[in-house]
Amino acid sequence: MDQLQKRLRQLPAVDQILQHPSLKDLALADHKLAVKCTREVLTAWRNRIRVGMEPPATDELAREIRDKYISDRRGSLRPVINATGTVLHTNLGRAILSEAAAMAAYTAARRYTNLEFDLATGHRGNRYEHVSTLLRELTGAEGALVVNNNAGAVFLSLSALAAGRETIISRGQLVEIGGSFRVPEVMAQSGTRLVEVGTTNKTYLKDYEAAIGPETALLLKVHPSNYRIRGFTHEVTTKELVALGRRYQIPVMEDLGSGVLLNLESYGLQGEPTVQDEVRQGVDLLTFSGDKLLGGPQAGIIVGRQELIAAIARHPLTRALRVDKLTLAALEATLLAYRYPERAVKEIPTLAALTMTPEELQKKAEHLCELLAGVLASRARVEVKSITSQAGGGALPLAELPSWGVAVMPEKVETTELAHRLRRTEPAVLVRIQEDALILDVRTLLPGENRELAAALVQAFDFVGLPDGESNNA
Repeated sequence: MDQLQKRLRQLPAVDQILQHPSLKDLALADHKLAVKCTREVLTAWRNRIRVGMEPPATDELAREIRDKYISDRRGSLRPVINATGTVLHTNLGRAILSEAAAMAAYTAARRYTNLEFDLATGHRGNRYEHVSTLLRELTGAEGALVVNNNAGAVFLSLSALAAGRETIISRGQLVEIGGSFRVPEVMAQSGTRLVEVGTTNKTYLKDYEAAIGPETALLLKVHPSNYRIRGFTHEVTTKELVALGRRYQIPVMEDLGSGVLLNLESYGLQGEPTVQDEVRQGVDLLTFSGDKLLGGPQAGIIVGRQELIAAIARHPLTRALRVDKLTLAALEATLLAYRYPERAVKEIPTLAALTMTPEELQKKAEHLCELLAGVLASRARVEVKSITSQAGGGALPLAELPSWGVAVMPEKVETTELAHRLRRTEPAVLVRIQEDALILDVRTLLPGENRELAAALVQAFDFVGLPDGESNNA
């Protein structure tokens, strides 16, 4: 027998390893899953041994099987604690729903609803009416429609209104809107012919006017919600573009990106026009996201002139991009809060996080620091630190939000290693590293998460229960 076969035979059989004391309860709870996880771990180890690794100790193998079992049973989509200070963190799901929105979605999920049923007449209803009435009320637009996301809203609008014809846009607005989806590619797929005008940094009204012809279907403006061009620049204002569109009877469409229904300038957040302002200036069609500055579920919202909304609603793609009852329930609850701006700022987590005062943040940081100092003891030094947060999610790109946090400086483990371990705790914790310290920004910590965060840090220092199977003796 050669050495490879000898090492492979050191791996136990499935039934044998499942008799290990730490695995017996798993086999009793869900034998099928326990066998599946054991086979997958053993297969992985056979491959490792074939490339020169030594067989694992039995206890190590059992720990790895148990970790995989727990991971497979709980699923891969899990809650995480966001201590990064990025409020609309795209990788973490962007906006946190308000309690009212979450409860509305929960109720809609567990009950039959009047999604497409008119309770007054007893006839079939329109699913979009649950939110379109509110959107018209809040924005002042004549009509409204909701689809799955803002890229879908832009794509559908262009497909319905400009397919086979030309859409004029400034070269400086041909942006990438996230996930490698670029405006020129979205426009090409919609069937409209892109007509670029101006230069990257300067576009004038005369550039648009010179490009208008018999095939022009739309004048498109893309708000730079995830970037800014500064310095030697010039761009056409909304008012100017609307006047041009009126003169030639060509609709003006604007992709606002994030979209906001409250003026945030009083909170020091500038650069985002409200949807209402753009409607008042006469923009014919506006699209924006539901899960960014609006603070609701993922959705693409379209508001504007009723005849344009009606044409879009009739397009076959509308059904392909339509939203379900959970999204509509959460969006309706979110929009209801906007009837009372003071209530919206307090109840919608995104707005609450963005508008929190430095004094409030400092107080939160001091409470967290006191808690961590007690539970971490000699394992790390902790101190309150003045830091900067960001909005994230392609919103307010130049806004630096003064914030407060806690710096954790571990004594016997590398900072990067501690951050790595925190991503494997339950719940996982995401932080940022600055000057060889873990920075925990309290702006994005939700109510009640302080103690979970403290427990996760203790777990990370101790290696207890981490999915890579390490132990205190590692």
